[in-house]
Amino acid sequence: MPTKIKMSELSILITNDDGIFAPGILALKQAMDKLGRVTVVAPLSEKSAVGHAITLSDPLRVETVERDGDFFGYAVNGTPADCVKLAVSALCEKKPDLVVSGINLGPNTATNILYSGTVSAAAEGVMLGIPSMAVSVASFSKTNFEPAARFALSLANKIFQKGLPDGTLLNVNVPAVPQEEIRGVRMTRQGKGGYTTAFDKRNDLHNRTYYWQGGKHNQIDSGLDVDDSAVMENYISVTPVHYDLTNHAFLKDLQAWQLQL
Repeated sequence: MPTKIKMSELSILITNDDGIFAPGILALKQAMDKLGRVTVVAPLSEKSAVGHAITLSDPLRVETVERDGDFFGYAVNGTPADCVKLAVSALCEKKPDLVVSGINLGPNTATNILYSGTVSAAAEGVMLGIPSMAVSVASFSKTNFEPAARFALSLANKIFQKGLPDGTLLNVNVPAVPQEEIRGVRMTRQGKGGYTTAFDKRNDLHNRTYYWQGGKHNQIDSGLDVDDSAVMENYISVTPVHYDLTNHAFLKDLQAWQLQL
């Protein structure tokens, strides 16, 4: 059962992978300010698709950031996972009651969650024993973050009421449409689709070859129980994700191999 905490005493840590100056994190903080005391600790610059990388070979530096003349949060020259680790260990006055990562520009569905710094930040929160969620909007262009921020606030309230299983985060993807066009909320599983990688070979001004990586998303499975399919049909997708990557169904078969030196 979740611990009963007065709303005024709630401590919420916000981070992202788009950087502390991204519009999505501002919309998220404005929403979460209604729920409790918010601390923002986010990368100084964009760290999209860095996965769960952490910084060990270089020092982490922290600077305070203002937005519109007021203190906004702490910028870190590291990854989203670094930000959560550093916040919990050194910057927050107390251990957060909730970690919210986002609002990310672009969907984090299917196998893309393995690359996502947004989802990895929430996973780091879970690994530190904190209920966590990641929130993304399914658009890579400038968009209205209000529907996602409103839903994130509602979901945060539910998490405080109901709790989450150990080791589990909620991965939320919101369609990039006006609020009135969102058809509802679907509890979904992670899809199996991913990107078909393409490399554009180019030459720089010194005639040295370099490659620019891109790709196209391929949707393999369909149905409103699948995260990317639900979002394409204008539903908010909520997927429970855990960081236990063990294939438990295959483990007994593997033991039957009787592997030896």
